[in-house]
Amino acid sequence: MFTNLSAIEIEELINQQLIGRLGCYADDTMYIVPISYAYDGEYIYCRTFNGRKIEMMRKNPKVCFQVDNTRNLSNWKSVICWGEYEELTAEKDRQLAIQQLTARTLPINSSETMHITPEWPFMPDDLNDIQGIFFRIKLTEKTGRSERISTQLFQDL
Repeated sequence: MFTNLSAIEIEELINQQLIGRLGCYADDTMYIVPISYAYDGEYIYCRTFNGRKIEMMRKNPKVCFQVDNTRNLSNWKSVICWGEYEELTAEKDRQLAIQQLTARTLPINSSETMHITPEWPFMPDDLNDIQGIFFRIKLTEKTGRSERISTQLFQDL
């Protein structure tokens, strides 16, 4: 059965996931890429390096962000958010992003893209030594859907 997620379920799903898909559009080109993130209830925080997505978001800061939890093809949840990209260049803003990203609970086996320092999980003495571009997305709209197979179907068989 398909259902709309409540506002609480939407927030829970965004908070529970570590990887989302970032969608951006510029110069007649659409681009969607997976990215690790942290969420504080208002902003999606990310770290990356120069490349296509940064170039596109600098041209058009309106973005889309999607997360999901797929247990199987009949049991899944998905949230789509819209918002605006903001590159964090001020030291105070970068440090806030670093705090958000390092506060995440990561799985034991995590990818290199989730490690924001070469010595992860250890932090350098000077946070300005952390390389990369930090940005956040101010979420302006969120919607969510899910499908759950009815257990009643199995009981009737």
